[in-house]
Amino acid sequence: MSRVRWAVHDSWVEAERHLRIIPRNIELLIFATIQPIMFIVLFVYVFGGAIQAPGFSNYDQFLIPGIFAQSVVFGSAFTGVGIAEDLSKGLVDRLRSLPMARSAVLVGRTLSDLVRNLFTFFVMLLIAFWPIGFRFEGTLVEAALATLLLLLFSYSLSWVQALMGLSVGSVEAANSAGFIWMFPLTFVSSAFVPPETMPDWLEPIANANPFTIVTNAARALYNGLPVGNDAIYSLLWSFGITAVFATLAIRKFNTSTVA
Repeated sequence: MSRVRWAVHDSWVEAERHLRIIPRNIELLIFATIQPIMFIVLFVYVFGGAIQAPGFSNYDQFLIPGIFAQSVVFGSAFTGVGIAEDLSKGLVDRLRSLPMARSAVLVGRTLSDLVRNLFTFFVMLLIAFWPIGFRFEGTLVEAALATLLLLLFSYSLSWVQALMGLSVGSVEAANSAGFIWMFPLTFVSSAFVPPETMPDWLEPIANANPFTIVTNAARALYNGLPVGNDAIYSLLWSFGITAVFATLAIRKFNTSTVA
């Protein structure tokens, strides 16, 4: 078996190992799903009447894609926490003693978290359709492409979280470090309000935010609107972040866990 095929096989085995743990820790999955649902209810029923979204049939059609984007980004935090936990338990050192590709430990973790994010997304989609009333106003192909863009961006941020999980000294620190930067990333964006409603100094920051670009692309595709170059830029951001931070995380893993 070639080195590439061996690495792919090992990565999938690692991903399966993490996925088998989920049914034994179902509470974590439940709470990860409840959080975005709370955001939907809060913004739709509490703030929705006070927020205008020009160009959309109603605020729900503007908001829900932003909630989708935020939830998959927040879901990437589990990668850093999980890696930090494995390190603290010595599990990573035991895996290193096995004849397996070293990168498989991180690749398997990020892939399993991507699958978990996909499950959370579909639960949110059901809630958004009923009782909120969100609808795909574009084609199913456009909706599938929008979902793919969101998941690819989430996967890229999982590698950022992986690097953080390897760099901090405890599970608690990984949890704090993993969430603290995601709030400005997701709120200083077009997820909840149009950037043009923000102060003049903040609007260009929100527009340049890669999260805004991904959210705008997904929102346009879900609503059957012209997407422009946002879809291409979203892919470039996702692939670029993945390439940079996967390289850094794997290098950090290979050097920081040597006995």
